[in-house]
Amino acid sequence: MPFTYKYPRPALTVDAIVFKKTHVVQVLLIQRANEPFKEMWAFPGGFVDMDETVEEAVVRELEEETALNGISLKQFQTVSAIDRDPRHRTVSVVFVGFANEKAKPIAGDDAKNAKWFDLDNLPKLAFDHQEILEKIVEEKLVV
Repeated sequence: MPFTYKYPRPALTVDAIVFKKTHVVQVLLIQRANEPFKEMWAFPGGFVDMDETVEEAVVRELEEETALNGISLKQFQTVSAIDRDPRHRTVSVVFVGFANEKAKPIAGDDAKNAKWFDLDNLPKLAFDHQEILEKIVEEKLVV
């Protein structure tokens, strides 16, 4: 039986921030196929379904958008700025993981493109993803 509530509430999303180390550290980004921020680059991620945990959702979203799987993802933080998504109120649980150097993403689902970017040569990022990435670097979770 579906639940209905009188009061509005935020949507729950997940973001997967995946790094790989070659001669430099790279981060995996997807190019968004849809609004908001159509054509811009972002972390793989999306909405949590009603029948899954955030841990299941981040694995599913990463695989749907990049075809990568088997990556160990650890929860980093929850981001909840009120205006982080122009569509409506969202709260995102952010996960961090490392892929092996041979991992090759293939764009799928609502990702137009998926590729690795050097940390010192990033495109402009959608949503609040630049701020999140800066926190990860600041906390030395990636070197």
